[in-house]
Amino acid sequence: MSVAPTRRPAGQRLLAALLAALLALPPTLAQDIAPRSRAPVTVNFVNADIEAVTRAFAAMIERNIVVDPRVRGTVTVYSEQPQSIRQAWQSYLSALRGLGFAVVESGGLLKVVPEADAKLQTGTVSVGEVAVRGDQVITQVFRLRYENPNNLVAVLRPLISANNTINASPASSSLVITDYAENLQRLARIIAALDQPTGTDLEIVPLRHAVAADIAPLVQRLTEGVGGPVVPGAPGAAGVGGAGATIVLADPRSNALILRAANPAKLAALRATAERLDQPGPNAEAGGGMYVVHLKNADAVRLATVVRAAFGAAGTIGAGSTTAGPTAPVRGPQPAQVSAAGGGATPATAALTAVGEPATGGFIQADPATNSLIITAPEPLYRQVRALIEQLDTRRAQVYIESMIVEVAGGDAADFGFQWQGLLGNSGDKYGLVGGTNFTPPGGVGNIIGINAGAVQGQINLGEGFNIGLLRNFGNAIGLAAIARMLQTQANTNIVSTPNLITLDNEEAKIVVGENVPFITGQFTNTGATGGSTINPFQTIERKDVGITLRIRPQIGEGGTVKMTIFQEQSAVKNETAAGTSNAGPSTTKRSIEGTVVVDDGQILVLGGLIEDRFVTNRSKVPLLGDIPVLGALFRSESRERRRTNLMVFLRPIVMRDGDSSNRFSIDRYEQIRAQQQRAQPPQSVVLPINESPVLPPPPATATPTAQRPVDPLGATPGNPHAP
Repeated sequence: MSVAPTRRPAGQRLLAALLAALLALPPTLAQDIAPRSRAPVTVNFVNADIEAVTRAFAAMIERNIVVDPRVRGTVTVYSEQPQSIRQAWQSYLSALRGLGFAVVESGGLLKVVPEADAKLQTGTVSVGEVAVRGDQVITQVFRLRYENPNNLVAVLRPLISANNTINASPASSSLVITDYAENLQRLARIIAALDQPTGTDLEIVPLRHAVAADIAPLVQRLTEGVGGPVVPGAPGAAGVGGAGATIVLADPRSNALILRAANPAKLAALRATAERLDQPGPNAEAGGGMYVVHLKNADAVRLATVVRAAFGAAGTIGAGSTTAGPTAPVRGPQPAQVSAAGGGATPATAALTAVGEPATGGFIQADPATNSLIITAPEPLYRQVRALIEQLDTRRAQVYIESMIVEVAGGDAADFGFQWQGLLGNSGDKYGLVGGTNFTPPGGVGNIIGINAGAVQGQINLGEGFNIGLLRNFGNAIGLAAIARMLQTQANTNIVSTPNLITLDNEEAKIVVGENVPFITGQFTNTGATGGSTINPFQTIERKDVGITLRIRPQIGEGGTVKMTIFQEQSAVKNETAAGTSNAGPSTTKRSIEGTVVVDDGQILVLGGLIEDRFVTNRSKVPLLGDIPVLGALFRSESRERRRTNLMVFLRPIVMRDGDSSNRFSIDRYEQIRAQQQRAQPPQSVVLPINESPVLPPPPATATPTAQRPVDPLGATPGNPHAP
């Protein structure tokens, strides 16, 4: 290596700053090599040791360079003509890169390390434009304005050396890349070209003749080429707000289209299509016509009544149109009112109502068969009516209602008694003396007189509990002389019923789970028949539902609350033949709740309940004798009973505003039932040929919910269906 003589210029500081920009070196490094910066050099290292060549370049730039112990081998750096120190230094860095080594700067110290470790030891971090050049490994942070950094990772990853890294930070919309400075400059130009706005600004196209709700699906379909149906006012097939999405929305209030496209050319095509479709209709010059509007969500009969009333009250019926006048009565089926059982609501066993007759009257006719409206009006009035229809013909939310009826009851009973019978006298005596005690224990079984009566017939029944009896021979008959009875019982009841149902907003729903029991309402017997008269006795009965009945009408509020009018009843058959009413039919118990409540979406509300704690003591004794201490137990019988009843009714509404929510809940309950059927499979048997019970098929793949299921505070999971 030969180095030409150098001179020291007067403005070393200014020259150092210039070298920092030209040599892509830190300012301190540029200052150190400033004395030799103007002198050309000729280097000639052929298969020289890396450490020796590194020491030579360290002396040339007057900086210390540390060589990693893992850096071994020879390097070739030469030039045929004299060159600047910057060019010689770049040749040295390129030669190291070809051998798999790199130079990094950390804490003001230059290091020669293996390329795989360069990304970990470099201390140079740059933000914004790449100011460093050459084959030095640095870390660069690129801040994006429009594009998602995750999308650029897949594009830039193949352009980065295998030993270096690229990472995305979506939170700060940034890319962090560690690579050679020369390659980072190329990546910066690629990122600048890709980081562009993905869509144009919104443009509003007012319509003069056509209706925005009619034009929106046509414009969307013509520009996107979508073959399937497009919902008016819904986003295009590209997705809502996605990159490059074409969005066509209808604004019924201003009768305008709101357009957005991926680029100005696409936006111009949308605008041109809308303007070509915005032409006067065939009935514009005639002063009026007939229009058919197919509804998507609302009921045609109800909506026709509302629109007729709205325009009739506002007095906006134009000339040449038929005035609304009094609204004709709606002949379609009317919704049932929420009321107590037997209060006029539609019975649970009633058949489905047939489609109603067309509703006539006014300038709007309703056809229930096709759920359509027929409008007879001038075109300006039709546009006003259509704007109102589009605002009312929206998808109504649904409410999934989970109810839980919990009844926990317990009872304790204890019974202790002593009975005896005695006969004083000898055989042949004219008179005798009989005495004893006789008590009827709870349940009516265990009376000593009744037991002896059964013993005469050869049947002895001492009753429940622990009994000790004393037998005595009365003449030729054996009977009980005394009996002691002790009994303690405990009963616990835990009943959970979970009737669930789903209904539209502000529509009544009803669920009945139970039996249909007959009740006698009248009877006749021809008791005065004489001679050959025929006796034709008959009875009239009425069947009523006995079980769990839930009737509810929810109304969704804008603030996330649900107002519900509720009627809940729980009834059961108590006994078939009550005392003294053997011909009156069965007796029933009944618990019902009726009222109006407000609860937040997804929250649990207790509707009401019953808490009862009853204690009953029964004591039978012989007067005076039964009060004697210790010995008084021979003259009395005592029983105690305690009953505890806790009955609570809980309710939780869940609002489902779209089809995905409805699908998610339906599939969740479907999987619950299917899991229960799979667990209820009979054990395999070789003798019995039937080894499988029915199991529901797996749900369709398209119906499987992709969103995360909401947390159920009541604990309802596919493996735990014992919750609403």
